[in-house]
Amino acid sequence: MLTRRQFTLGLATLPLFPSLAHAMPGADTLATSAGDVTIQPVNHACLLLSFKDQVLYFDPVGGAPLYQSLPRPTAILITHAHGDHLDSATLQGIAGTHTRIYGPKVVLEKLPADLASKASLIGNGDSATVAGSPVSAIPAYNITEDRLKYHPKGVGNGYVLSLGDKKVYVAGDTEDIPEMRALTGIDVAFLPMITPYTMSVEQAADATKAFKPKAVYPYHYRSSDTKKFAELVGSASEVRLRDWYA
Repeated sequence: MLTRRQFTLGLATLPLFPSLAHAMPGADTLATSAGDVTIQPVNHACLLLSFKDQVLYFDPVGGAPLYQSLPRPTAILITHAHGDHLDSATLQGIAGTHTRIYGPKVVLEKLPADLASKASLIGNGDSATVAGSPVSAIPAYNITEDRLKYHPKGVGNGYVLSLGDKKVYVAGDTEDIPEMRALTGIDVAFLPMITPYTMSVEQAADATKAFKPKAVYPYHYRSSDTKKFAELVGSASEVRLRDWYA
């Protein structure tokens, strides 16, 4: 049985980076043509990816002490401006002198001056090079009538990163939108599943079977039944269950 320190993709079982094993005890790794990626769940919607000498954070909140044992970010990508994704105090506590912050307009508008000076706009459909890797911003929004108020179309981002020969999709807060279903060649996906704000477990499973990432992590799930998600996905993708609320 695989542990939290292993990540399986296809037939390979890949060990954790030895150099990061102590600092990142819950990490998995993904082999790419340009070296391994370390995948570190943190909390709720926050994760980090370490690739070569770069460290990318996604939606860090919860206060700087939560990140004190983790490497300082080279870049921070923020999906949208809700408080469980954007927290200026946390950003001020973890961002180094050379850390860059990326996000949509709604995020940049809420950053205080010291953080805004480190920030770059990336909107739906935009592409950028972030910490040396290509990143594309994918729309993230609600499509169910009574959920439209939570995440309107055109406001928030998901992100697709190209890391060596692998693609990683961090969905942000979204339902099973056409842009998600149209994705191809995704090696690892992070999908939210918490109603009424994002997808139901059933929606997330159906979307997974549509765009078929090789491996998928449920995140941003709180009390949702992730084991049911795994059962519904079946053999369409490898489901990686991690405790984001430890």
